[in-house]
Amino acid sequence: MSRLTIPTREDAPAKSQPLLAAVEKQLGVVPNLFRLVGTSPAALEGYLGLNGALGHTLDAKTRERIALAIAQANGCDYCLSAHTYLGLNLAKIDDAEIALNRAGRSGDAKADAAVVFARKVLEARGHVSDADVAAVRLAGFSEAQVIEIVASVAVNVLTNYINNVAETDIDFPVVQAAQAA
Repeated sequence: MSRLTIPTREDAPAKSQPLLAAVEKQLGVVPNLFRLVGTSPAALEGYLGLNGALGHTLDAKTRERIALAIAQANGCDYCLSAHTYLGLNLAKIDDAEIALNRAGRSGDAKADAAVVFARKVLEARGHVSDADVAAVRLAGFSEAQVIEIVASVAVNVLTNYINNVAETDIDFPVVQAAQAA
């Protein structure tokens, strides 16, 4: 059971209601994460704004691969469950690729550069080497996309930490960090 109260959609703060309605329109449901974050309208607005903006830049497969790598590293079962589901069903990533992503890798050379860089950003707390930046750029990522990879790490760390603190009830098929590839 979650350590923090996950309000029903109807019990969320009034300022979160239109944001949660937009989530429901997009996804067809309002997952527990969004209702939990919605207890703070400011946090929900910030999360949705950054996450939405990144959805217009990096492709869905890259975003899901990064999310899986970061969730695994942070031991976030909620995010692993959600992003495994989204990776399989939305981004159309297969099981073998998901296992590689959880291990901080990819079977696709360009995606591998992004995922490896994302994990290095996380592990080094942003203090990556010149060689790390050069490698991701050599793989074909622009400077703007390097920033977007870093922002993707940050937005995933945010949700990982919220879910780890709250021990959010998982409303996706359950995947556990202990099952690392």
